[in-house]
Amino acid sequence: MNLRKATLSEIPAIWEILQQAIARRKQDGSQQWQDGYPNEQTIHADLSNDCAYVLTDKDQIIAYAAIIFDVEPAYTDIQGKWLTNEEYVVIHRVATSNEVLGKGIATQLFKLIEDVALDSKVYSIKVDTNFDNIPMLKILDKLDYVYCGEVFFRGAARKAFEKVLQIRSNTIKN
Repeated sequence: MNLRKATLSEIPAIWEILQQAIARRKQDGSQQWQDGYPNEQTIHADLSNDCAYVLTDKDQIIAYAAIIFDVEPAYTDIQGKWLTNEEYVVIHRVATSNEVLGKGIATQLFKLIEDVALDSKVYSIKVDTNFDNIPMLKILDKLDYVYCGEVFFRGAARKAFEKVLQIRSNTIKN
């Protein structure tokens, strides 16, 4: 699997994956992504802002995420407290293809994003999700993201999480 920046020509494939995720949220009874967001314009904006990433397997796009190396304005007004006040990476719009459901791809995507952050010498990742997005809440719990409080997007409260990353050593000790 390879995590890389998306290209303009991949918008149709990304949009298809996002539409599948939107349908899954609705099927699960979630309110998340049921208001016309995200949409194709969101993907264009992600590309323009250099934060659109795809996860590929044998050149097939299997997941999408916006990985943002900038301040998320909504995160400045948290009802709660972040673990750190240092530089951080924001993850938004995580979506996986229906073809890979149940294979741990979203978990793998998060681990690869953690590697991207570490490679950039950023040691904090912040993410938010809807209170009823059970699959995402389970992933965040499994990967040791800490619930920090609530932030607000488009008038709705969202659960906010942070993970402080540890430098991974690739050296073998004798």
